[in-house]
Amino acid sequence: MTNPLLERISIDPNVCFGKPCIKGTRIWVSLILDLLAGGMTIKEILEEYPHLTEEDIRAAIAYGAEMSRERYVEVPA
Repeated sequence: MTNPLLERISIDPNVCFGKPCIKGTRIWVSLILDLLAGGMTIKEILEEYPHLTEEDIRAAIAYGAEMSRERYVEVPA
């Protein structure tokens, strides 16, 4: 079953070099995930990027979860 939040993600070769973005923006999914990983809260991200919604941020998380199922990243033990 596909997560409906993923409909908020856009991958267009003519926008941001084809990197996954929040639909209708040029904000990369990876930027949102980096901000969250760096300790920013959803509220802080929404203050920094007021045109985003909480659902957009959740969509980025959902997209990251889907990608983690497809590719393994080597991390130090």
